[in-house]
Amino acid sequence: MKAGAEMQKDIPIVTLDDFKEAEAIAYGTPMRFGNVSAQLKNHIDQLGSLWMQRVFEGKPAGIFVSTGTLHGGQESTILILMTVLLHLGFVIVGVPYSVTDLYLTQGGGAPYGLGHVAGADNAREIDENEANICRAFGKRLAEIGLKLSR
Repeated sequence: MKAGAEMQKDIPIVTLDDFKEAEAIAYGTPMRFGNVSAQLKNHIDQLGSLWMQRVFEGKPAGIFVSTGTLHGGQESTILILMTVLLHLGFVIVGVPYSVTDLYLTQGGGAPYGLGHVAGADNAREIDENEANICRAFGKRLAEIGLKLSR
């Protein structure tokens, strides 16, 4: 079994019912040459029935990515995925510059979404600035989800 698959073997795969129940969604993907992974793209391609039911309209969604190298396409991938989320009807949530760690991060993150440079060997841990950006984003996504669900 591949290392990534082994690490994720106990993590359940999101279902279509999970999408219906969620008040906010954070999409995450490793980078594949400046684009989303094939696995995420395949999963999104299966959302047509929910799109037709307008399940995603008015729900907030945000994006986080991870690359092996600096300049690995973090922002381009987030922007590419944003177009898909807008087509589905989501309200896009990013990271405002009031999150001061955006000015300090060395590994990724932008107003568009969260980013992390894991390194070619996938061994670089998330640093303090990235963790702070993640917490701020999660809080913001949850707060907007609560507001929009009322």
